[in-house]
Amino acid sequence: MSFSSSSDNERERWNHKYREAAGTETWTVPDPFLAQVFSEYILPLFPHGGSALDLAGGAGRHAIWLAKQGWEVTLIDVSETGVEQARQNAGPLASHIHFVVDDLTHFKASQTQFEVVMAFFYLEREMFSEMVKAVRPGGLLVYKTLTLAQLKLAGGPKNPAHLLEPGELLQLADGLRVLHYREEVAEKATAELVARKGI
Repeated sequence: MSFSSSSDNERERWNHKYREAAGTETWTVPDPFLAQVFSEYILPLFPHGGSALDLAGGAGRHAIWLAKQGWEVTLIDVSETGVEQARQNAGPLASHIHFVVDDLTHFKASQTQFEVVMAFFYLEREMFSEMVKAVRPGGLLVYKTLTLAQLKLAGGPKNPAHLLEPGELLQLADGLRVLHYREEVAEKATAELVARKGI
């Protein structure tokens, strides 16, 4: 695997973050949106489990939660420190998770497609179409990240390149059947989406 100098910088930045915050709930407790999506959408469609792709999965909080539900998960992240923490955090569930260190800015969907493709608090617009390609027909895209309204709140990223415009997530998911969409400003300004690929 090769990294460009910009992705080297990004990798080091995230390695540092994971080292600094090792073991904190930030990296181990899944976003409540995942449990909601699982009970309302994933479980009814895939009652016997399946395979999922967790993009920018970091220390594994979402991949591990899905593995506990009996799913096979592929976790990809640019940070080897984060991926190693995910492997440790998974414990005996590690056998149900495929851990990959890779630069997602060059992500290309492979021949393998997944019942669920998910990304939390990660935005790389150029790879969005590849994310959609990775969803198998009938499968789900689960996505949640920050919006530009975050600029008015304390904390979080301040680079507009990492923040969604109002309604942008719906545009990015064009061609999928939207099952759930919400933008809100609470502790964070977020947009969340569940969309299904046509069969």
